[in-house]
Amino acid sequence: MFLNSNPNLKCIQVDDSNYSNSNWSASKDASASYSNNCNIIEVTTAPKLAATGDQLYCPQNLINIVTTFSITHDIAEPGTQAAYIQVSSGYSSGFDKLELLNPAAHPSITTSWDVTTGKLKLSSPTGVDVLYTDIEAAIKDVAFSNSSAAASGTRTFSITIGQANYLPSTQHYYLFVPSLGITWASAKNAAEASTYYGLKGYLATILYADEAKLIGEQASGTGWIGGSDAETEGVWKWVTGPETGTVFWNGNTNGSTPNFAFWNNGEPNNQGDEDYAHITQPGTGVRGSWNDLSNTGSLNSGDAYQPKGYIVEYGGMPGELPLNIAVSTKITIPEITSVSTPNSICDSGSFTLNASATIGAVINWYDAASGGTLLGTGNIYNTPVTNTTTTYYADAGCESNRKSVTAVINKTPAVPIADKSTVTRCGAGTVTLQASADIGIINWFTTASGGISVYTGNSFTTPIVISNTTYYAEASNNGCINTTRIPVDIIIYTPPIVTDETVILCQFQKITLDAGISGMNYLWSNGSAAQTTEINDAGTYTVLVTDPGPGSCSSTKKVTVIEHLRPQIERIDVEGTRAVIYLSKAEDYFEYSVDGVNFQDSNIFYDIPAGLQTAYVREKNNCGQTEKDFVVLVFPPFFTPNNDSYNDFWEVSGMENYPQAEVTIFDRYGKLIIQLNASRMSWDGTFEKLPLPASDYWYTLKIDNTKPILRGHFSLKR
Repeated sequence: MFLNSNPNLKCIQVDDSNYSNSNWSASKDASASYSNNCNIIEVTTAPKLAATGDQLYCPQNLINIVTTFSITHDIAEPGTQAAYIQVSSGYSSGFDKLELLNPAAHPSITTSWDVTTGKLKLSSPTGVDVLYTDIEAAIKDVAFSNSSAAASGTRTFSITIGQANYLPSTQHYYLFVPSLGITWASAKNAAEASTYYGLKGYLATILYADEAKLIGEQASGTGWIGGSDAETEGVWKWVTGPETGTVFWNGNTNGSTPNFAFWNNGEPNNQGDEDYAHITQPGTGVRGSWNDLSNTGSLNSGDAYQPKGYIVEYGGMPGELPLNIAVSTKITIPEITSVSTPNSICDSGSFTLNASATIGAVINWYDAASGGTLLGTGNIYNTPVTNTTTTYYADAGCESNRKSVTAVINKTPAVPIADKSTVTRCGAGTVTLQASADIGIINWFTTASGGISVYTGNSFTTPIVISNTTYYAEASNNGCINTTRIPVDIIIYTPPIVTDETVILCQFQKITLDAGISGMNYLWSNGSAAQTTEINDAGTYTVLVTDPGPGSCSSTKKVTVIEHLRPQIERIDVEGTRAVIYLSKAEDYFEYSVDGVNFQDSNIFYDIPAGLQTAYVREKNNCGQTEKDFVVLVFPPFFTPNNDSYNDFWEVSGMENYPQAEVTIFDRYGKLIIQLNASRMSWDGTFEKLPLPASDYWYTLKIDNTKPILRGHFSLKR
């Protein structure tokens, strides 16, 4: 018997002219192909599957994947090689599982569970076709389970007669075809030459995340898909199937997508003119993601980038109607999606609890995290009146997913207790107030009622207080307030007013220090308890002045005693009419004079008259004075001995104050002319009674043996 390679081909002879192609093609069975060659045996139409089963599921339990299921088939085709059930969306590998319950009741069925693809295969243990009636019965006994108590979300189950994976969201079929080393171009041609129950194949185009997951993660291998930028570098398009021409990526690694793309990290990188999209081999980057390859991919056997096959997609081509060889059901793990926490109340009352859950789930309210008593059902639960904080629990049918909500009862505190009802202090400043409550916190106010709290806490350090003030303590426990406020009075006493001083103590004298305010209690730092105390040393002295009245306020006065020395003249340096007075120890508080009347801060004097003078030095605060004589010698720079009564003689003014002084005069050649002393104080310009010529003459002055010899010169003018 000859069979056509198409499994749903029918033979119809069109002999009557009334049955033109346009007439019979409009009425033909969409699930089968037709031929006018009746030498080929007619093959039945594809079976039609129908199922229901939109159910709620609690983790760690078993649930049948269908509530009803049927297969309608042509009597000429009573069976098929295998049926497939796949967790096509929401699959959690390692936790989700499909299994046949009561396998002994289905002796003609053997099962094979593929944990990678999430697919259960039902087939004959002997390799022959399995009757549709047996498949139908077995699928009704297929159950789903998840081993994790924390499982969540929705699972979609695809039930199909064909081997291809079925995705309910697209109603398309996907098949991985192994072909080691196949080129992209060959894969494209092979995919387009294949059909699936009359649906035309093409290299898969991936438009959605669930498509990418099913094809990339749950397929049995990796391979080519229908994307390329061969036409324009960097502009990636789907170039196969109904999406031909659709751009899905612009650029290279850092490009962007106008809709959906799932490139691996660092892809596409266009290394070596890579113009074709390929699903990455597992273990190379993100599972199920894409990379770009050249038409051949890697030619190295076993390389991660050597093509292993290609993905064919069926469905969606123009003129094609969906097949009924696949159906889907789903289960949803019911969860409480939100629970609102009610506002706390004071002392006692009832609460209204609100929750929402997965669509279709009924909310149950309990008094325990597991087990417990069912208190009510529905999104809203009104609790009984209670006077204690209570935790309630809600679930949407699965005990393992219960969510808690606590209804808080807060006790209203008793009237607070103040540590002191009156607090005093001396002078302006801060005060620390203390109060406590049996529960909750203390709020402080400036008014007996109303107002805004200025501080929260048992211990309150006030701002600076300058006059008598009252603060009020109020007890509060999470919004439950005892409105009776306790006053705490602050009384401010004025301390004695004292003024710090700095006083001068003259050397070798005593001074009396005074607290400056009478009628108080005193305590000096030197131990004295009187208003005044006598001291004879410089230093810093303090006196604590205490008011004997209410408050016993004290103030501390500081007296700084500075000792001023008596002046002592060490020497006086005289240069002509300029004199400098030097002291044993100079201080800023000394002043100087050379006439005893006019004093100055500087120790330097100018234009002092010749002769015996007196230097005076005194302390400015009358702590003492000292004086010392000195002589100013004036040497005339010239003289004119012409008997006009002006400058007729050359003499040293002030020399009379030094009885032992001698002046020796020489001419310019060193010849001794004359010696002056106490008996002869001047020179008339003669030598041996003869006038000497006008010229420069030199002199030396020896005052005594303790002082240096002074030298100079002068002019004789005629």
